[in-house]
Amino acid sequence: MSVNDILVQGAEPLFFLDYFACGKLNVDVAASVVQGIANGCSMSGCSLIGGETAEMPGMYANGEYDLAGFAVGVVEKANIIDGQNLVANDVIVGLESSGFHSNGYSLVRKLISQSQLNLAHAFDAKQTWADALMQPTTLYVKPVLELLTQCTIKGMSHITGGGITGNLPRVFPSHLSCEVALAKLPQLPLFAWAQDVSGLDNQQMLSTFNCGIGFALIVNEREVAQIEQVCAKYNINTHVIGRMVAKTEVAVNYI
Repeated sequence: MSVNDILVQGAEPLFFLDYFACGKLNVDVAASVVQGIANGCSMSGCSLIGGETAEMPGMYANGEYDLAGFAVGVVEKANIIDGQNLVANDVIVGLESSGFHSNGYSLVRKLISQSQLNLAHAFDAKQTWADALMQPTTLYVKPVLELLTQCTIKGMSHITGGGITGNLPRVFPSHLSCEVALAKLPQLPLFAWAQDVSGLDNQQMLSTFNCGIGFALIVNEREVAQIEQVCAKYNINTHVIGRMVAKTEVAVNYI
């Protein structure tokens, strides 16, 4: 999540530090977590240069731990992507997510309990429900950094808490809004399940979950083919989900 966050400004992640806190250290668990972080850093082209492990008896229940971290990246000031060059009719290209990523899990846990879901049961032919629900967040660093050398990307958004509704407008200048076509969003089974069990309407879903789009690029339409080609190399599906429109209200309008 950290590297995807700094990527939206056009920054290349350089390094990451972690913080692991628990009541009593389980070395095997901590080692497994740190190995996962190291793998994520490798996938993002950055280094895990250190961190902190804290034992705090009485603060955490047995077997529980808390995990935090941050990334530092770099971009030339002249190359910072801030959305100020966006114009009407620029298109929004959504990069598909692997699932819920790291947002909405308070509700997801409630839905698991509410539906009495057996996490060991098959989700599809390849994985259990537990595997599907805990699918790691897609890391978009390498394909997007490659695209920055080949395309003119005017704006980017990491779709996290608040969903498409809450995150896309962060990059809009004050004279533009956007239209997103619901029919163009990928129909991932996890989100259909969440909507069915929760009873949330489309607007509520789109302001809670990423709904299949983990990252968005805003570009001139001529860049779409190159984006599709590069993302395909990294096994990331792309979807042209909308376009910028000239409106004074900075918002996402669904059509």
